[in-house]
Amino acid sequence: MGRQLGFLRSIVFIGYLIHSFTKLAFGLLKRPRASGINTYHPHKAFIYSFAILDFIAQKLVSLHDKFLTLKRIIMESDNNNLEWCQVAEVELVYKTKVKPSQRPQISTYEDSCKIIRQIWDPGKIEMVEQFKVLFLNRANKVLGVFEASSGGITGTVADPRLILAAAVKANAVSMIIAHNHPSGNLKPSKADEELTSKIKYAAQYFDIRLLDHVIITAEGYFSFSLEGLL
Repeated sequence: MGRQLGFLRSIVFIGYLIHSFTKLAFGLLKRPRASGINTYHPHKAFIYSFAILDFIAQKLVSLHDKFLTLKRIIMESDNNNLEWCQVAEVELVYKTKVKPSQRPQISTYEDSCKIIRQIWDPGKIEMVEQFKVLFLNRANKVLGVFEASSGGITGTVADPRLILAAAVKANAVSMIIAHNHPSGNLKPSKADEELTSKIKYAAQYFDIRLLDHVIITAEGYFSFSLEGLL
C-alpha cells in the first residue's frame, strides 16, 4: 500500500508539471501577433502533444484523489472493526487442589448440617448474618463452598445470579444453600422462603437441583427439605 501510494504521488507530481507547462504553452499561442508576421509555429505539434499529456495528467490527478478517498474509507472501516472487536474476554476456569477421593459426600440431612457447621466461623454465627452455598457433583460429593454474602445483625442480601454463576463455573449438579440467624430464631422469614423459591426455579434452567436450604444457629438447624418447603 505504501509503495503504490508513493508511485501514484510521483505520477501525479509529473502530471502537475505537465499541466503547468501546457498552460504556459497555450498562453504563448494565444498571445496577439503583429500584422504581417508569419503565425506558423513549428513547435505547435509539440505543444498539442503536451495538451494530450495534460489530459492524461488530469485523469491521474482525479484517480489519485479517488484512491485517497478509498484509502480513508478503508482505514475508517478498519478502525470501526477494531473498536467493535475490543470487548472483554470471559473465561470460565475451575481449579481445585482437593482430590476427588478426599471430597466429603453428603448422603443425609445430618451430613449436610455437619459440613455446614464445619465451614461456619463460630465467632460470627451470633454476630452477623452470612449466606453460603455448597456445590455438589453427581455423586453428591462437595466440590466447594461459596460465600454468597455477608451482612449485618438482622439480615444479608444474596444475589441468585452470583450463586448460579458460581454453580455453573464449578460444574455443579446440585447445591445446598445455607444462612445463619444471629438471633437464634430458627423460623424462616417470608423473605427466606421467597429467596429459596427464586433460587430453586432459576437453577432448574441450568439442570441444577436445589437439595436443601438450611438455617443454622449456635444451637440448632432448620431444614427446608425436611419441613416440606421445597
